[in-house]
Parts: sequence; structure tokens; C-alpha cells
Amino acid sequence: MPNAVNGLPVGRGLLYLIVAGVAWGTAGAAASLVYRTSDMGPVALSFWRCAAGLVLLLAARPLRMRTGARAAADDRPDGTARRQEYRRPDSRQEYRRPLARTAWRSLVTGLGLAVFQTAYFAAVQSTGLAVATVVTLGAGPVLIALGARLALDEHLGAGGVAAVAGALAGLAVLVLGGGGTTVRPAGVLLALLSAAGYSVMTLLTRWWGRDGGADAAGTSVGAFAVTSLCLLPLALAEGLVPHTAEPVRLLWLLAYVAAVPTALAYGLYFAGAAVVRSATVSVIMLLEPVSAAALAVLLLGEHLTAATLAGTLLMLGSVAGLAVAETRQARTRSAPA
Repeated sequence: MPNAVNGLPVGRGLLYLIVAGVAWGTAGAAASLVYRTSDMGPVALSFWRCAAGLVLLLAARPLRMRTGARAAADDRPDGTARRQEYRRPDSRQEYRRPLARTAWRSLVTGLGLAVFQTAYFAAVQSTGLAVATVVTLGAGPVLIALGARLALDEHLGAGGVAAVAGALAGLAVLVLGGGGTTVRPAGVLLALLSAAGYSVMTLLTRWWGRDGGADAAGTSVGAFAVTSLCLLPLALAEGLVPHTAEPVRLLWLLAYVAAVPTALAYGLYFAGAAVVRSATVSVIMLLEPVSAAALAVLLLGEHLTAATLAGTLLMLGSVAGLAVAETRQARTRSAPA
């Protein structure tokens, strides 16, 4: 993944988001195995997820820098990098400006991520997994579509509105189809707070990407650092070090959660969200419950119900429709006048 996402093709951004959404869906299955293996709580798991993901991203920075250097060298027929493009900053102020901008964006994104995750876990505890998931993931596209219209002047159009409505209907059928849910006002408010944190994070990533200032790698590292610091006191109160009879298995599960649905998925998410319309991003991320439902059927032995199948088809159809519309709009914008 390039360090700066400016110039990333929209088609590749859509692919990044699809992979990220599917990867996020595997986190739930992995978390359920963690809970079966140990007494780790959800906040502690979220902390270790972000902290270990931060370590992995920092470890990958030298590899990413070498990859960028090779790509620059490939730009010339003789295989040498274009050294004339580098200019030493004239003053310390030129060093400080990018650092200050990156620090500010990392702080805001990290706070949004911390609110998103922590409020969601609290909503699950208050009103149950099904209602918390539907309210959080259902309110997200609505808030993002409104914010994108008011702040970014992004228009969905009639087809986009229909696709969002279809995706939300599919989400409700998929998650609530089994019945037996309990709705508590406090849990709903926490889920709406979680959706607000997710929406702010998505809209700001898109805003920074439109002016060419988005940095997927830097955003991921900074956001994980801030989120880890925010979650640490809560994790300490809950119990940071779990008790387990299978420490090796627990370590493998934590390593997977940190690597795939965290370091990889969020890196791809921040890259794709910078070049794709915000409302489209929010709908594609609804692939998370689809992936989780598929894993529950294939790996955890749950039965494939009519509600699961109908909700999955509705959501996949909506995601496919918005992805095609996004690609067509990008081609229209890039066509010569």
C-alpha cells in the first residue's frame, strides 16, 4: 500500500474497502473464541487489538519504505530513483507543519475510533448484540450520507438512496431475523454514540483525502496509538491480563485479531475511505455482518436460516450496486472534457 493515497484509483479503493469489511467480520468469530479460551473482557480485547496492531504497523514501516524506494526507482528506465524531486526543507517550520498536521489528524481519528469501539461494546452489554449492531451499523450510513451532503457536497442520487435503504433493510433482516431481542433506551443511545464516532472518522478521512493530504499508514499508526491510550484505563479496570488454560491458543487468536481485522483492515479502510464517497464507504462496511454470519454458519455450526440468506442477498446487492455506480462516476470525472 502506498504511503499517501493521493492518486489511488477508485476501483482499487473499493477493493480495499471490500477486503477490510470482510476482515472486520472475522473479528467477531475470533473474539468469541477468545472468550471461550479465557476470561478476557471486551474492553481488554479491544485494547490488546489496537496496541498489538500498532506494534505490527510500526514493524512494517521499514518494509513499506523500501517498497516505496523501489517503486520510485522503477519510474526511470535506468532503474535509478528521481533524486531531483527531493528538496531539503528551508526551515524547521517546514518540518513542523506536516508533523503537527499528522498529530492533529491522528488525535481526532483515534478519539473517533475509541468512541466507536467503546460505545459499541457498552451498547452490546446494555441492550444486546443484535440491537446494538443494527443501530450502530444502521445509523452510520444515514449520518454519513447527511454529513457528506452538508459538509462535502456529495450527492447520492435516487439510485444511491435506494441502495442505502436496501442495505439497511438487509441488515435488519440479517441481524434481527432470529427474534428474541430486547430494546433498552440507554443501549440505543450508546449505539447512536458509537455510530457518531464512526461517522466522524469516515467523513474526516474522506475530507482529508479530497485535498490530497490523506496518509493511510500515518493515520492508522496515530489512530491506534491514541485509541490504545484511551482504552488503557478502562482495560485496567476490567482486567488487562486474562486467565487461561490454553495460553498458546490465546496468543495465536490475539495475533490474528491484531494482524488481519485490525492492522491490515484499518490500513485498507483508511486508504479506501480517502478516495471513495463517504456514503458508499459506509454501505460497503456493512459487509462486516455478512462475513460474520457466513463464518458462523461455516465454522461455528450455526444453521443457515431464511432471514440470514435474505438479508445477505439484500446487502450484497446494495453493495454491488453502489460499487458499480461509484466506478462509473469516477470514470466520468476522469474523462477528458
